[in-house]
Amino acid sequence: MEKPNKRDRSYLSKSLFLRGLQCPKSLYLYKTQPDLRDEISEAQEVVFQAGTEVGVTAQGLFPGGKVIPYDGMSLEDQKKLTQAEMAAGTPILYEPAFQFDKVFVKADILRKVGEEWDLYEVKGSTGIKEVYLNDIALQYSVLKNSGLPIRKAYLVYLNNQYVKNGALDLDQLFSIEEVTQTAIEREGFVRDEIGRLRGILAGNLPGIEIGEHCSDPYPCDFQGHCWGHIPEYSVLDLSKRGANPWDLYRQGVLRLEDVPKDCLSPFQLLQVEAYLDQKEFVNPDGIREFLSTLWYPLYFLDFETFMTAIPIYDGTKPYQQVPYQYSLHYFQAGNSDLGHSEFLAPPNTDPRRPLVEKLVGDIPDNACVLAYNASFEKTILNQLADWFPEHRHALEEIIDNLRDLAAPFRSRDIYRWEMKGSYSQKSVLPALIPDMTYQGMEISDGGMAMEGYFRMCKGGDPDEMERVRQGLLGYCRMDTLGMVRLYEKLKKLSC
Repeated sequence: MEKPNKRDRSYLSKSLFLRGLQCPKSLYLYKTQPDLRDEISEAQEVVFQAGTEVGVTAQGLFPGGKVIPYDGMSLEDQKKLTQAEMAAGTPILYEPAFQFDKVFVKADILRKVGEEWDLYEVKGSTGIKEVYLNDIALQYSVLKNSGLPIRKAYLVYLNNQYVKNGALDLDQLFSIEEVTQTAIEREGFVRDEIGRLRGILAGNLPGIEIGEHCSDPYPCDFQGHCWGHIPEYSVLDLSKRGANPWDLYRQGVLRLEDVPKDCLSPFQLLQVEAYLDQKEFVNPDGIREFLSTLWYPLYFLDFETFMTAIPIYDGTKPYQQVPYQYSLHYFQAGNSDLGHSEFLAPPNTDPRRPLVEKLVGDIPDNACVLAYNASFEKTILNQLADWFPEHRHALEEIIDNLRDLAAPFRSRDIYRWEMKGSYSQKSVLPALIPDMTYQGMEISDGGMAMEGYFRMCKGGDPDEMERVRQGLLGYCRMDTLGMVRLYEKLKKLSC
């Protein structure tokens, strides 16, 4: 990401232009008060790294090109090196740099065709979005006005139907779609928006309220600043099924105490009333009905997975979830002690076969298996059955015996005001079992777990790697132990 140019507010880059389209206030703050930005989360780091990986991999579609580096070079030197390579007849350039009217861009790939050039913008997504069209329209405009003859413009993105089998087939991995006409048609829009954004930057901080744009198309890194007036529990925490929380906010309703109840859906009304009275709602009959579907031996299962934009293992697709870890807590009978089993793959190995072989050995025949939001675990189990058909029978039995611990919370047979309208385990567990919290843990959510596993694969200090490993084991173990405690809580509430 480009560094803010404090000397000239009118300077723009591709990322700054797109930031301004999403929210001019975010652009203004980035230019004038960049220290107000939120810290980058582990999950965001993974996304950034994936984007870089996709861009480098896509260069293989047009091999033999010259990279115009970013690190360690000034913008001026990048432009000069780009021009030097073009003058020398280099037919393919990666990350070439151009500037026109104080707008700086780096294209992903330029390929010379005759006396003209084809422009390729590479995206790590699996389809085309509106923001990508504005992105390439800006590049097209800058390159064209810089004097470069552009023949065609293309968007390159991942084909989510591609299944790796042996060496990567880049022609199958990537989809390439021509968008030349769209880029041409948006030239006027680009010019107008550049002028509009510069006008805003020349004035005072724009008074733009928070809204859906804070996360669309990208999460804004000034939310911590702009959302400072939002209380811990507000109208924006209302369930999305019913009255639109943002419509209420725009009408001046912020606190739940001020929400007009006649506009709420039944669950939103329950949510508000539970908060105002700070109480819980319990339907013992519904809980008993759920518990009647369970039996012993009873196993509590949780997977941790990673996904990569570029598939690593045969049989996998872009962004397909690959399990590398699980935790199992279990009761063999109603009066037995709690047992535990777990698996965490060594780094830099295909985790799937050792995981599935241990899993089918850990879960006995005809066991009832509980997962929280079990559709995820079901998806992973089905994938494992496809990858390892020799274990299909055992895995399909697990799937048939899979039950969803989230069901009584999803149906609101139990609801506490602290859940803030959510039935996720991260919301339910501390509300019902206050002494069980993920706060302060080395790894406390799925994004951190994925980043931690990737960190283990990169290697480093052995003590640090062991600390990450123990953090991963502790996090996954906490997920299934939390399920056990929720199950026990449900049994008490059913009486």
